[in-house]
Amino acid sequence: MSSSLSAPRSPFYAHLSRLRFIRRWGLMRNAVEEDVAQHSWEVAVLAHALAVIARDVFGQSVDPNAVATRALFHDATEAITGDLPTPVKYSPAMRHATSHLEDEVCAEMVHQIPEAIRPAMAAVMDHAQWPDLDARLVKSADRLSAWLKCRAELRYGNREFEQAEAQVRRKLDETMTPELQYFLDTFGPAYDMTLDSMMKGE
Repeated sequence: MSSSLSAPRSPFYAHLSRLRFIRRWGLMRNAVEEDVAQHSWEVAVLAHALAVIARDVFGQSVDPNAVATRALFHDATEAITGDLPTPVKYSPAMRHATSHLEDEVCAEMVHQIPEAIRPAMAAVMDHAQWPDLDARLVKSADRLSAWLKCRAELRYGNREFEQAEAQVRRKLDETMTPELQYFLDTFGPAYDMTLDSMMKGE
């Protein structure tokens, strides 16, 4: 039975499903590989946590569910561009070009979405439409995720990540917020614990 509300076919979600094939930290030797889909999930979880802390501990007006959704899609354009390594993405010569590229790819992907649901999806895809606080929380979560990845690699004995860990930690410190400090103080220490220690509540 055909639906009277049938829409044109769209590759949008098929593109997103391919984020699992895109490796992060591609210029570095990894003890444990990470893909963009995994990273997006972790950033969404961390952004949700930071938003809950910002709202319930520090009294800020923010919707943690909206923040988590935006975080889930924060790297969606990498389904098309791939993961641009940090030395390339943030070099003075490439910063403007890569920013422009991401904006164009975002617009192209949003245009692939059926018109009826396009505004709702544009609100989570297009970083320019994000409220300032939401954007700040997602950026903090993104950096936090990167730092936790570097810390994990160092625990596995991979010195390849020593400089990256120091650089990301310095950026976290430069942009420290009350909710991020609360997260680091409350939840951060457990990331260095073994599973047995966590289960015992040590």
